[in-house]
Amino acid sequence: MKTISFQRLITFQLITIGALLAACSSPAPVADKEAKQASATAAAATPTQTKTFTLTKGDLASNLQIPAELTAYRQVDLYAKVNSYVKKLNVDVGSDVKAGQILATLEAPELVSQVAASESKLRSQEAIFRSSDATYQRILETSQTPGTISKNDVEVALAKRNADQAQLQAAKADYKGNSSIASYLTIRAPFDGVISARNVNLGAYTGPSGKGSDLPIFTLQELGNLRLVIAIPEAYKGYIKLGDVVKFSVKAYPGESFSAKIARRSGVMDSQLRSERVELDVSNHDRRLSPGMVAEAEIQLNSGKNAFVVPKAAVLNVAEGVFLIADNNGKALRIPVQKGRETDSLTEVYGAQLTSGSIFLTRASEEIHNGSVIK
Repeated sequence: MKTISFQRLITFQLITIGALLAACSSPAPVADKEAKQASATAAAATPTQTKTFTLTKGDLASNLQIPAELTAYRQVDLYAKVNSYVKKLNVDVGSDVKAGQILATLEAPELVSQVAASESKLRSQEAIFRSSDATYQRILETSQTPGTISKNDVEVALAKRNADQAQLQAAKADYKGNSSIASYLTIRAPFDGVISARNVNLGAYTGPSGKGSDLPIFTLQELGNLRLVIAIPEAYKGYIKLGDVVKFSVKAYPGESFSAKIARRSGVMDSQLRSERVELDVSNHDRRLSPGMVAEAEIQLNSGKNAFVVPKAAVLNVAEGVFLIADNNGKALRIPVQKGRETDSLTEVYGAQLTSGSIFLTRASEEIHNGSVIK
């Protein structure tokens, strides 16, 4: 009796342990899978909590920092008109000159000889013409008495007079031309300015550019007024206009700001830089600024309230393109857009599907797809 009861007890314990092991091994994976599916379904059904804004047009004020260059308002290289030698220099680098002031005197002996020869020829032709004119007048007066002088003699005298008169006009033109060339031996300032370069010394041989002289005698620049030249990139061409005030600074005066107005625009884009040349007139009567300085210009860009301005975080930039996410009756809808200018918190956007008053999400996310439920 005791032996049978002990065997039954052992058998019962083994069956119980096996049941426990079976219960722990097989049902667990099924339960975990069902739990994950239930969690995913619940997450998909949960609406996306987000803020929205109403799309409106506005003026996005931003600044464009761009390098610029200061140049002389007027600049000219002065060369000798004829091959000659430097006889006298009246100015040097840094000299202030006035319009018409003599800067240098040149000498060319052969040119002086030509002028003298042409003047002598002129005086000779004047004498010949006076003689032939007097002869013609006497013959014409005598011919008034019938039978004294034939008509042919009168015509011959008139022809001689006219020929001598033509020779006189030619001599006058030759003398005037040589005298004009001789006047080029005196170099004068074409406008008020400062001599910025002198490339010759006394006695130096000089002449026209490429014919006796590679460098000019003087370089004259107007410093009372300067030009600030800026190359505006194509993307910003539509944001500037004549009369806009531009601030700029130079390294020579750190912490100091200058200003000027846009005076001229080229109206065309440079074929290499794809930029438009813009010039500003800068008053420089105190001569603190100099041509050749590199400036840092700051241009305020105004859109003129023609663009939609949205929060920067509302723009979704993914591989498929650039989008705003619209609230379409509680469902997300990606609207393709193009970006314009940006600030730290705002962005200009353009798009054919954008209309004022539409509702968009303030913060876009790649996890929000078309049809996603939003709240």
